[in-house]
Amino acid sequence: MDMKNLRRQLDTQPKVIDLYAGAGGLSLGAARAGFTVSAAVELDKFAIESHTQNFPYVSHLDNDIAKLSGSELLMHAGLKKGELDGLIGGPPCQGFSTMGKRQLDDSRNDLFGHFMRLVNEMRPAFFLAENVPGILNEKYDDIRKAAFAHLPKRYVTLDPITIKANHYGAPTTRTRIFFFGYDPSKMSDMSASDFEPDKKTELTVVREALHGLPKDILSDWKTDVHKGWGRTHIEKVSAFLNKVSNAVPLGVGNNTALDIYMEKRIVSGCIGTIHSPEVEKRYAKLSYGEQDAISKSIKLNPVGFCPTLRAGTGSDKGSFQAVRPIHYLRPRVITPREAARLQGFPDWFLLHRTKWHSFRQIGNSVSPIVAEAILSTVFKKIIF
Repeated sequence: MDMKNLRRQLDTQPKVIDLYAGAGGLSLGAARAGFTVSAAVELDKFAIESHTQNFPYVSHLDNDIAKLSGSELLMHAGLKKGELDGLIGGPPCQGFSTMGKRQLDDSRNDLFGHFMRLVNEMRPAFFLAENVPGILNEKYDDIRKAAFAHLPKRYVTLDPITIKANHYGAPTTRTRIFFFGYDPSKMSDMSASDFEPDKKTELTVVREALHGLPKDILSDWKTDVHKGWGRTHIEKVSAFLNKVSNAVPLGVGNNTALDIYMEKRIVSGCIGTIHSPEVEKRYAKLSYGEQDAISKSIKLNPVGFCPTLRAGTGSDKGSFQAVRPIHYLRPRVITPREAARLQGFPDWFLLHRTKWHSFRQIGNSVSPIVAEAILSTVFKKIIF
């Protein structure tokens, strides 16, 4: 499809803007659900680099959302007031996370309020904001109340929706809270029950999720000409593996990565971690689901689900790496590509060239499988 026809077709679809977009888990889910992502905002320069690679037709901004107005955002997205269908995003959650100190004065807590401020300024048909369960702690009642005070009175806001990713077909037990609201003049009535998982959804365990990825990762990937690229061999058919290998939305994907994958089934992110012989021996002796006493890594259970993948900290918080699960067949922690599979990202999705940023971006992301399920439901309710 030529550029002009592609743009024309993208323009016919409902439009969303993705705030705190990261590498693009929500964006990918939105695109698969039938939306056009008109703009994405992300302050982290490595995350926006990944988003730009995978969403080449999106207007990207590295602005501080606290200083961004709704009119500016609409202008960058090429939209007028009233043309935006959805505002989506996952405001940074470290301030609310049980893994951190959960400080009331954490500046990241304010970003939830700025999300709602922009809803008020742009008046989309709906909004969808994702966060960790810790945001519902009573100590944050005032923060949530202040954020929702920004919303126009006509909006219908549902009670917080708890989503466990494996119930929607993703291979991880990652649990998140979604806040959803809508303008009843632009959408049909909705309730929390609309977002319940389909009882026919195929559950995806670890073994299924990692099917076809290379198990033996070379230790010389840093100097190897392929730089962590590896070949897949998918020989099974399932709903999950179809999402992994196909389902490329209109205008999404890095052309080079797509061509390499579709022609040769070669994927990025097969980057290994070198372990000492002593560590390998410890890992080999672990039972499925058992935690290593020293590294705290848990050995994946092939017939179970992956626990929540952690992102680690940014450079402003010491650049600490998160604990990574151990492969169920090999005495090593998982690769970025394996983490991407366990989070629900497709093989053609180009991962960051570095191991650290790949893991951070995957760990911070919304599973595209969850995002697609939720936003497909929303898509059906928009009044055209």
